[in-house]
Amino acid sequence: MTEGLILYVPGLVIAAALVVKAPTLRRGRDQPLMRAVCTLLAVGSLAVFLSAPPTIVLVNDLTGVVNFSAPLVYSLLTAFSGASIVLILHWGGAPTPGVRRAVRLTVAAYSAVTVLIVALFAKGEAPVERLRDLDTYYANTPWIREMITCYLLAHTVGSTALTLLCRKWLRRLTPAAGGAGAKNPMRPLRTGLALLMLGGAMDMAFVTVKWAAVGARWSGRDWDWLSTYGAPPIAATAALLVGTGFIVPLVGGSAAWRDFSEYRRLRPLWTALRDVASTSVTTVPLTWWSPVGIRLIHRESVIDDGILALARWFDPAVRSRAHAAALAQGLAEREACLVADAAMLAAACQRRTAADRAGAEGTCAEGPDSDRAAGGCGAPGCPDPSAAARGGTDVPCRLGSQPLAELAQEFHASPIVAAARHRASP
Repeated sequence: MTEGLILYVPGLVIAAALVVKAPTLRRGRDQPLMRAVCTLLAVGSLAVFLSAPPTIVLVNDLTGVVNFSAPLVYSLLTAFSGASIVLILHWGGAPTPGVRRAVRLTVAAYSAVTVLIVALFAKGEAPVERLRDLDTYYANTPWIREMITCYLLAHTVGSTALTLLCRKWLRRLTPAAGGAGAKNPMRPLRTGLALLMLGGAMDMAFVTVKWAAVGARWSGRDWDWLSTYGAPPIAATAALLVGTGFIVPLVGGSAAWRDFSEYRRLRPLWTALRDVASTSVTTVPLTWWSPVGIRLIHRESVIDDGILALARWFDPAVRSRAHAAALAQGLAEREACLVADAAMLAAACQRRTAADRAGAEGTCAEGPDSDRAAGGCGAPGCPDPSAAARGGTDVPCRLGSQPLAELAQEFHASPIVAAARHRASP
């Protein structure tokens, strides 16, 4: 059963990718690219399931033909290779007459190979059932040898084409193409392409191992262990990577995933400010089944309440010092303001915690600077924060205008913020 699970799990991942893709296919079934993707996933899932030894035994018993699973699995692998090439041909955009001709030629060629595999199996003799080593056991058997060669050649071409195309598109799809930062909409697609490329590379490794074992038999050597024990985990890994590569762009580009990513990135700020926020407002508790969008809004509200509760502890001197340090390190003005705000916030958290422990109340920025403590970094060229209260815009250094996820990142990871936090500690 363990041998079956090695292949059943990747098969389920590919099937899950097909299920996730099904609504898109239903809406765009007239699009050749969508049909090619779903065909690839359907054929790949079947090939992986039917390659597992328990399934091989079941299929052979149901058909009453010894080793009937061999031409069935080889035909599915050949169809998978052909679907990979068709997908590549359609990936470039709207199909041109040349692309349509190439697709028809590919379908015809791989269909012919599939028919040839079945015919060669019928012509040859394979009377001994082999669940794991049919390739090497019958490597020198007339007609069966040719059948094995046909499927290996077709699979090699398909795997190589898929790997090279994904590498080509991954190099074209630079991070700058989708914008910088965490909001980059191209990141899920890049991740998916990288996984597909790795899956194709693993599939090429699988074919290489198979060729090595079969070639060793042809030359009179015994390298059967490569095919029997080395190839199955490589094939399982390749299938898992390919299935995941198709799922990631679909799930990673969804609104729910974006909300979850934002929710997770806000955790450092939320952890630091939730106790502060609870002293000024009463937050509504969430149930465990609350949607991630509601959880994100709740977390943002807690952070906003915590920032407001800490306003009296803000020290513009800390902000100015951190802003200057960030600029000195070569950061742009916007990044420097983010670091400065995060540093001032971290220092305020430390001061308030120290005051609570001492059982005393106090402000860290009183007197002439108390108005500036409500906003503004005090850095040269930073706009007056009071402009925001009067309806002004373009106040990049005002704490309340900063993207919370980016503020949380600097709050958690910036060494300048860590230094400000350390200096503010008792």
